[in-house]
Amino acid sequence: MKRLKIGVIGAGSLSEAHFEAYKNNPNVELTAVCDLVEERAVAKAEKYKIANVYTDYREMVKNPELDAISVVTWNNTHKEISIAALDSGKHVLCEKPLCMNYEEALEIKAATERTDKQFMIGYVRRHASSIAILKEFIEKGSLGEIYYAKASNLRRLGNPGGWFSDKSRSGGGPLIDIGVHVLDLLWYLMGRPKVKTVSANTYSKLGNRTNIQTLSFYKAADYSPENNVEDLANALIRFQNGASLMVDVSFTLHAKQDQSSAVIFGDKGGAEIDPALVLVHEENNTILNSTPQIDHPGFNFSDGFQNEINHFVNCCLTGEQPIGGIDDGVEMMKILTAIYESAAKKQEIVFD
Repeated sequence: MKRLKIGVIGAGSLSEAHFEAYKNNPNVELTAVCDLVEERAVAKAEKYKIANVYTDYREMVKNPELDAISVVTWNNTHKEISIAALDSGKHVLCEKPLCMNYEEALEIKAATERTDKQFMIGYVRRHASSIAILKEFIEKGSLGEIYYAKASNLRRLGNPGGWFSDKSRSGGGPLIDIGVHVLDLLWYLMGRPKVKTVSANTYSKLGNRTNIQTLSFYKAADYSPENNVEDLANALIRFQNGASLMVDVSFTLHAKQDQSSAVIFGDKGGAEIDPALVLVHEENNTILNSTPQIDHPGFNFSDGFQNEINHFVNCCLTGEQPIGGIDDGVEMMKILTAIYESAAKKQEIVFD
């Protein structure tokens, strides 16, 4: 099997997960890196022994040696970079969210249709080892018909600042940043049903909370306290098959502690996904909680990214269809766009 020559566009904090996972894959040769800040690109090139360094992605995608690209940049650049890479004959792994809104998603879909290259979105939660196990239980009918799911990802103090809190670059706040992970994961486990209605709210009450001095939190590489994105979003999503999904997510909230939970419910059983996988079912007229004995019962960052990168590489080399392709990305952007629209209009959004 030939080695896939990879280029990574974006050398910020998250890129390290891509570089490390590619480095660990024996079928990959890290060939190029690009970043607007040359020093960052050079630092990655030195660390991972990468020969080609760029500050303009347009020049990088022209490199005939490259087979595939990882897009790890601001959300507002995902569309243009992905389309440029596809049109240059490169396979593409684009970090979530796919883009800024539903209309941009359709433009990327059009680009995928005029090329035979693979396109995959970085929905890393799908690639957790625990999710692979749960998916198998679901496909074998252990949970029956899944009709309801609920997720919360609430940070009490966790606005990363920088581009994350600049709507012109991010497209939004916690919903499009961390909410998309749990939304996509539950939707995927529910069988990827088509959206019917969305009713949502967003709140901007607390801002960056730079006055808090007693708690530390993750800060973006380009951190600044400016903020014009929501603090909190919540939504009720109904699907055409009758199932429903509830989600709430925050960057900042007057909460005792951070909260993370994700659960799904079927007519034969249920499953708790966060903080760790637990299956719930009935036997002998008794409700049982079953805890699988696995290496990573919850989401493990390194495990998830390594599985994701390995899957992308395999798809590029074999032609296998990726988990989390363009059609999934389009439907998820349809949902995310509708959540923001519902909140802005203070009314339910209905799809035919």
